[in-house]
Amino acid sequence: MNRYLPLAITALAILAMATLFLVIAPGMQIGAQGPSPGLNPYTEAEARGRDVYVSMGCLYCHSQQPRSIAQAPDAERGWGRASVAGDYAYDNPHQLGTMRTGPDLMDIGDRLPSQGWQLTHLYQPRAISSWSIMPAYPYLFEHKDKADPGDVVVKLPPAYAPKTGVIVAKQDALDLVTYLQGMKRQYAPPADGLRDDGYALIAAEQQKQTDAAKASN
Repeated sequence: MNRYLPLAITALAILAMATLFLVIAPGMQIGAQGPSPGLNPYTEAEARGRDVYVSMGCLYCHSQQPRSIAQAPDAERGWGRASVAGDYAYDNPHQLGTMRTGPDLMDIGDRLPSQGWQLTHLYQPRAISSWSIMPAYPYLFEHKDKADPGDVVVKLPPAYAPKTGVIVAKQDALDLVTYLQGMKRQYAPPADGLRDDGYALIAAEQQKQTDAAKASN
């Protein structure tokens, strides 16, 4: 029994060190980061819209983390500057996403600020882009014979418009679009802003090794 004691102590020590350096220390470092200058808390409508975004699982197809030019050509795609930790100060849970079946949405409020465009796109993406594979969300809208005062009517091309009546946006659709319109990250990031440049560091090391190999030949 005694011979297993040193092994158990060693295993616990390794686990404790791993927890300290991989969980606790990074958590403290990120937790000390405040909001990026220029980032405002969500309004009530934006917060409701974010809840809709989360409930619909939008992060499974869209990311919210533009990468640096060393990692990906996101800036050339018009997706905005590389994000930093402070950009997510008011996000809980964050919606970074891991897939890009669709474009990154971190700066969608600057790229496509039109409420009408966003509502049409949510109701039927093919009405905007015939090649789109994004699903339609008709349950966020209502078909009425006639719009009531205050209703927001969705403008649709003839191929997608109802034969009679109108399509109006429900509150969830309006809130979701308000959230998307508020996704603007054009302010400058803080000079000490934290970001994950792991891929860039790996690429730099690989390039360094390649250059060294060429120099030795």
